[in-house]
Amino acid sequence: MASPAPVMASNEGVIDAVRSALGSFVVDIVDAVGEVSVTVERDALVETLLKLRDTPGFEYQQLMEIAGVDYPERPERFEVCYHLLSLTRNHRIRVKVTTDEETPVPSVTDIWPVAGWLEREVFDLYGVLFAGNPDLRRILTDYGFRGHPFRKDFPLTGYVEMRYSEEHKRVIYEPVKLAQDFRTFDFMSPWEGAEYILPGDEKAQSEAPGAPTPLKADEIKSSSASAKGEKAAPTPKTTEDTDDTGAGEKANEKAAETSDDKEDDE
Repeated sequence: MASPAPVMASNEGVIDAVRSALGSFVVDIVDAVGEVSVTVERDALVETLLKLRDTPGFEYQQLMEIAGVDYPERPERFEVCYHLLSLTRNHRIRVKVTTDEETPVPSVTDIWPVAGWLEREVFDLYGVLFAGNPDLRRILTDYGFRGHPFRKDFPLTGYVEMRYSEEHKRVIYEPVKLAQDFRTFDFMSPWEGAEYILPGDEKAQSEAPGAPTPLKADEIKSSSASAKGEKAAPTPKTTEDTDDTGAGEKANEKAAETSDDKEDDE
């Protein structure tokens, strides 16, 4: 087997041809990891796809997939990606448009009827609206489901859960009770340390005796006594030399006297 996957035609010359055919519709076009992706104006989506399908030299006859991507930090947070396949040229291309929670994307069901189901999936999972879709209903989530599961600001457990109640002897729906609120992760390495104070850490600086490391035990005890109005225990005196205390002097004198007495006796 020469290749583990079908070999696509080369991308050579595709970017220049697409840019020439679409003109001002193109916002950005890149060739990355062997795939050509072109971002176009949202309002020009239908005309763009028609040109890519009907223009000789392109002939992208099939719409293989419509996928959504969520970038919450962007003003237009959603990308809608259209994956096209040319059977005659054995080539693929990706067309992308951007939108937000309220601005609809033109439906392409008049070009490819299969887009009806694919647009419903993107609507159900991301909340992207499609203007012109004849049946824009949820397709994957349960009846009465609130929210859109693939949004990055959506709790993975959802807002409502279903369970069997022994008390009611039936299946009931009730709000999800989370042990902790949904948190936004910044994916910063814990070894580098965060640039902000985590919830609860501010107490280490404002309250006593909750002294943070690396205070020693006697310093913590002294801080605790001060907070209670008690007199802190005196610090034991330490010395480094016998000259500071005179330790051993009397013993040395007694040893000298004993030695003198022995010499007199002799």
